[in-house]
Amino acid sequence: MRLTTKGRFAVTAMIDLGMRQHKGPVTLAGISQRQTISLSYLEQLFAKLRRHGLVESTRGPGGGYRLGKPATDISVADIIFAVDEPLDATQCAGQANCDNDRRCMTHDLWTSLNRHMVDFLDSVSLASLVAQQSTAARSVTSPTTTNRWSGTGARTTIDESTAIG
Repeated sequence: MRLTTKGRFAVTAMIDLGMRQHKGPVTLAGISQRQTISLSYLEQLFAKLRRHGLVESTRGPGGGYRLGKPATDISVADIIFAVDEPLDATQCAGQANCDNDRRCMTHDLWTSLNRHMVDFLDSVSLASLVAQQSTAARSVTSPTTTNRWSGTGARTTIDESTAIG
């Protein structure tokens, strides 16, 4: 069982959208460029996300996409299921016919794993992923350095022209 690129790209694109929608509609071309995902593939994914109410589109100049509901109300499971990504560890797609039309000895194990995966992905909100990425982006642009006079960590911007090597 693997999460395919369809699910990964959909989650990645939704995080990108969640991080930027406060500035207005976000274009798929922008997401495509930032995340190196094919524009035509994003168009297919966003058509499915729109049908499930996870995104809304605005046409025309200045158009693009924004979230269809608050990021706190969108889970990773919602995104993955919206793009038709199967999350199934069983070989029989839950039909219990995995061993010559009989239930295999490990069927209950894989079914339980499916439930745990869905429960976990349902517990992770898009808002938490956006916050996590926003924090990561801030720490890259504003590294923590140690103030050599006080020995404390402080957020500073580094002016490379005056930095001592």
